[in-house]
Amino acid sequence: MIERLNELELGRPIEILVVNDGSTDKTREVLRGLEERYPKLRVIDSPANRGYGASLVMGFQRAEHDVVVITDADGTYPEDRISDLLDCIDDGAEMAVGARRGTDVHIPLIRRPAKATLKALASYLAETPIPDLNSGLRAFRRELVMTYRAILPSGFSFTTTITLASLTNRHRVDYVTINYAHRSGRSKIRPIRDTLGFTALIIRTVLYFNPLKVFYPVALLIAILFAGSLGYDLFIESPANLGDKTVLMFVSLLQVLSVGLLADLIEKKSRL
Repeated sequence: MIERLNELELGRPIEILVVNDGSTDKTREVLRGLEERYPKLRVIDSPANRGYGASLVMGFQRAEHDVVVITDADGTYPEDRISDLLDCIDDGAEMAVGARRGTDVHIPLIRRPAKATLKALASYLAETPIPDLNSGLRAFRRELVMTYRAILPSGFSFTTTITLASLTNRHRVDYVTINYAHRSGRSKIRPIRDTLGFTALIIRTVLYFNPLKVFYPVALLIAILFAGSLGYDLFIESPANLGDKTVLMFVSLLQVLSVGLLADLIEKKSRL
């Protein structure tokens, strides 16, 4: 992997950063040996294992250049498409994503329904189509990541969070279609637990930047249930009687709308 990256001709000065995330095996020694062989390589050691997202943030903090490219070390992403991502940045994009929509994409079938559902939910909440929500091959303006550093998670949800933060705040995000090869080694993704976690993350991130996009659908659902319950109490129940459940739904509707509008006011106030 390091050798392939070192051989890339991008027409600009580059450095290759590898974050050693508190490994306890011989990774440190191997990386130091590679650092001696490849002058462009710089190893950053984390004193403890802090996670994928924390490692990326550490790399962005230590990077010498204004444009940073990230990629996984498992051999799945095509390094030869990095130049296309950089072209997007040169053209004005603040983030360019390698979207895994090519003719040779190897994503396990068991993970595809969850990924499709999460992508559809994120696209709805962000109000724009998202071809690939959590691709690990991206180019960034370093300033973009530093802007949202405070809310970026330490785990695998880094890419999901920065995507939603960028799109809900109207940063320019471009997509480049890429292939995705078979993974070398085992994935650390836990399908059920991580899918639930990613769903919560998507909703939480959009709540942070566009709360009404979450609160309005909830309020609409409660309003429909309230209307149905009210109609039953007034026109079907004999004698007509306003039930406790109808009153509870009405109070819930007012609370959801009030909290949603307050959250939206706070979010807009924070932009001033």
